[in-house]
Amino acid sequence: MKILAFGGSLRSGSFSKTILNESVKLTPENVKMEIFDIGQIPLFDQDYEKDMPEIVKNFKQIVKNADAILIVTPEYNYSIPGFLKNAMDWASRPYGDNAFEDKPAAIISCSTGMLGGSRAQYHLRQTLVFLNMHTINKPEVMIPFVDKKINNNELTDKETKDKIAGIIKALADWAERIKVK
Repeated sequence: MKILAFGGSLRSGSFSKTILNESVKLTPENVKMEIFDIGQIPLFDQDYEKDMPEIVKNFKQIVKNADAILIVTPEYNYSIPGFLKNAMDWASRPYGDNAFEDKPAAIISCSTGMLGGSRAQYHLRQTLVFLNMHTINKPEVMIPFVDKKINNNELTDKETKDKIAGIIKALADWAERIKVK
């Protein structure tokens, strides 16, 4: 079982990057998780969708080869970061070549506020519906006050670690149940 994880934030010391890295550590032994840094993907330009930049071709192929997708997102202005949406736009284009088609998915959101990025998560779920992804409904992992749970780029909160481990296991189980191969 291969899970592709991406998202995060462009900021050095990003809380969501720490959550991404922690997710790898919390992955069950029978599952391999790979993180792809989408921060270097150029802005989507439909003029180039038939002759995509190499980084985009690489990202699309890695998405296609993954058994499941984990997206970790902070909340920016009640939504997801632009660079996250940008990467997803590239990987779903051109029309008819959506790398995300039928992929099982899970979302983790985090925020320094008390809602844990819930609005970003729900916004992202709308996009995943359009991309015809199969997003698990439960458990939902929204990490509030994330800045209080991370110290020196390390997640220190046991309850949060347990929730992350739980959603990764649920994603792997979900992907196994709905395998479309």
